[in-house]
Amino acid sequence: LVGLTRGFMYAGAARVVVSLWNVNDKATADLMTKFYERMLKRGERPAAALRAAQVEMWKQKAWQSPYYWAAFTMQGEWR
Repeated sequence: LVGLTRGFMYAGAARVVVSLWNVNDKATADLMTKFYERMLKRGERPAAALRAAQVEMWKQKAWQSPYYWAAFTMQGEWR
């Protein structure tokens, strides 16, 4: 994780969203859809958009377990 994240940062990425463990594909697709919608369509800052997407997932019965959404963290510039 550190090596991959560092590689993106050295290549010029301001921030990287990474998972800390293997994640469910369907849950990840739902989370990322919510994240990008909040960030790109609503203009939320990346860290706030990620957190809001995680809270949305937590509120859905199907994805309520932290296994589905808590693995994701933002590295780098959080604003």
